Amino acid sequence: MLDALATERRNQTTTDLDRFSVREIVEAMNQEDQQVAYAVKAELSSIVALIEAVVACLDRGGNLFYIGAGTSGRLGVLDAAECIPTFNTKPEKVQGLIAGGMKAMTIAVEGAEDSLDLAKTDLKAHHLKKEDFVLGIAASGRTPYVIGGLEYAKEIGATTGALSCNKGAAISRYADFAIEVATGAEVLTGSTRLKAGTAQKLVLNMISTASMIRQGKAYQNLMVDVQPTNEKLVERAKRIIMEATDCTEEEAAFYLKDSEQNPKLAIVRILSGESKEVAEQLLQKNKGFVGKALESTKK
Repeated sequence: MLDALATERRNQTTTDLDRFSVREIVEAMNQEDQQVAYAVKAELSSIVALIEAVVACLDRGGNLFYIGAGTSGRLGVLDAAECIPTFNTKPEKVQGLIAGGMKAMTIAVEGAEDSLDLAKTDLKAHHLKKEDFVLGIAASGRTPYVIGGLEYAKEIGATTGALSCNKGAAISRYADFAIEVATGAEVLTGSTRLKAGTAQKLVLNMISTASMIRQGKAYQNLMVDVQPTNEKLVERAKRIIMEATDCTEEEAAFYLKDSEQNPKLAIVRILSGESKEVAEQLLQKNKGFVGKALESTKK
């Protein structure tokens, strides 16, 4: 079966890779990497459809699950983890599950990805429900762990998606929404952490970012739900407030602190001129959307 996968074929431009100079190696990799964005572009319609389905699940109180093995699983875990500081999400809102558990992030767990039952066990342990969305990620498009997880998700009525890097991927048949980014042969044969991994990262960036923007996690193009949990992020939060309101650094620092480190609340207070309590109510009534909260004060 591997022989039929484009991601497993030999790249005819790098058959002498072991004889390449370092410069030739990186030039070949750079040349191949330039194709990835175009491969993703070819799947934009499928990506949009999947994201809209994710947003619908989130709107009705569901969560987003990524499931995968190896590099695909690690990328899912990474994207899920970054939603917490970037978008101030609860840990359960976006979750990444990897075959073999969290120790598989650094050490390969033998046989874990070949189990059709393991993902079902993992999803049960994380209380998967029908309102949720499960995205199976597999560069090859045939990982049993992912197939088993998608089967279980469909069994309980959850919405499902598949992200692979081969056309006609097996996991697509188990998904309501399928994305197949054809990245082709790797510079180093079968090393799908390269182009395939890059493509998966690009698509996951789109899924989480667009979905969170549709949850009110941005104002204009500002990351207004960032968690200021360290000195760098406190400074970033202040800059965000300054950009959004054209206030001084001193005013941004005051309103950020007085708003319990909530940039969105600080912005609404400054731009609306309303009290802290009223600004909180405006955000609540408008489901956390800063723009809508501000518009409602003009009616």
